[in-house]
Formats: sequence, C-alpha cells, structure tokens
Amino acid sequence: MRLKSLKSKVLTCSLLVLVSTSTYVQAATYTVKSGDSLFKIGKLFNVSYNTIMNDNSLKSSLIYPGEKLYLNSTEYIVKSGDSLFKIAKNHGISIDNLRLANNIYGNLIYQSQVLAIPKEGSDVVNTPNKNLNTPIENKSAIMKYSNEDLDLLARLVTAESESEPYSAKVAVAAVVLNRVKSTIFPSSIKDVVYDKSDGYYQFTPTMNGFINKPASESSKKAAKEALYGSDPSNGALYYFDDSVTNKWLLSKKDAVVIGKLIFKY
Repeated sequence: MRLKSLKSKVLTCSLLVLVSTSTYVQAATYTVKSGDSLFKIGKLFNVSYNTIMNDNSLKSSLIYPGEKLYLNSTEYIVKSGDSLFKIAKNHGISIDNLRLANNIYGNLIYQSQVLAIPKEGSDVVNTPNKNLNTPIENKSAIMKYSNEDLDLLARLVTAESESEPYSAKVAVAAVVLNRVKSTIFPSSIKDVVYDKSDGYYQFTPTMNGFINKPASESSKKAAKEALYGSDPSNGALYYFDDSVTNKWLLSKKDAVVIGKLIFKY
C-alpha cells in the first residue's frame, strides 16, 4: 500500500512539474488597440465575434483601446533562444499576425514573455499588394474606361473610404471592377455603381447622394491604380465596415480586412 501511495505521489509531482514547465497555456489575453473591432480580432484568432462576446460577457460589440479580452486560444511562454520568426514558423502562422496579436512593432522579445498565438490559418489583416508599388505607366488598363468612368469610380471611393488607408481605397475601386468582370453583376462601371438589387442600391452613396460630391485627389489616384490592375481586395465582390451585423454578408467567404473595411467574396 505504501509503495502504491509513493508511486502515486511521484506521478502527481511529475505531472505538476510537466504543467509548470510547459511553454503553452490554453488561454490567451488580447489587449485592444486603436482601430480594433471584435470582427477584426476574431479574424486574427480565427474565432467568431459572437464567441468573443460570449466568452467576455459583453453586451455590445463596443470595445475600447487598452481593454483586455479573454480568448480561447493558445499562449506561448518565450524561452531562451526564441525569436518572433522562429515562434511564428513553429506555429504555422505569419510573423505579421504574431506581431498584431501581441501589439509588437519590432522584433524584440524577452525570456518568460507571454505571447498570444493566433490560430493556424487565420487571415493576415491588411494584406499588402505588390502592384501598389508598380508605376502605372508600366501597366496596362484591365478594361476600357472613359474619363466619366474614372470620375464616378473616384467619387464612390471618396464617399465610401475617404478616412481609410490608401490601400482600402484601391480595394473599394477594385471591388467595382471585379463586379464588372463578374457574370452576376452589370458589365459597366456606371451600371455597377448604380446597381439595384430587390429595389435597394448596392452602394449607399448612390442612395444618400454622397456619390455626387467631388472626388479627392487620393481617391482619383486609387481608382486609377485599380483600373491598371492593383487589387488589395484579393478579388473581393463585397465590402462593408466592421460595424455590420448582417448575417448574410458576414457569411460570405473572407478576402481581407483593411482598416475598418471588410472585404468578402
């Protein structure tokens, strides 16, 4: 009896040592930063925003910079010899997502630091687009367009995304062009912009009159970038801001999140 009791104690102690020296913890804490939304955080950790709300007993989707959110994800305890690149590679995630999940803007980490690990397969937020750095004069337009088409496209971009990053502006314009190329939408820029479905305009600015406001210079440039092949939306056909709760839109396949705009296929 004493031998069994001793073995049991040794086994228990071994398990405690194993747990205490593990570099993984099955719970993560995320600190909200400016510009975050539950949808964006959910995309980073590959969980639904509803799950985050339930796990944190949130009564609304409103969150604040500095707020701590519990996430049913993995935390990793940094050990000697680790680097962000090594940790990201070992977990099959991008180093950009690892930085975003932990509000890290450089490469400096320290031993015993606790890092939240986004789930494998989570989307990179703000995916860069190489074509944005290619001079337009070295490209060919992806479709024929008139000056009126360019102006209309730029006015839509201004109305929909003037306060968003430049890449989001290009992406908004690209969505219109992706619809023109699609067989399920009208076949011209003007007809896509003014398209109605079940009596409702597809783009809010055409309904509220904001489409008639002059385009900003940056929106003109962004519209032209899209016409010459740049597409930070990754081929998306839909976009909306991160306050949307429409289940039909949210059920669409994800393309990318840029700023506060969510792009879907």
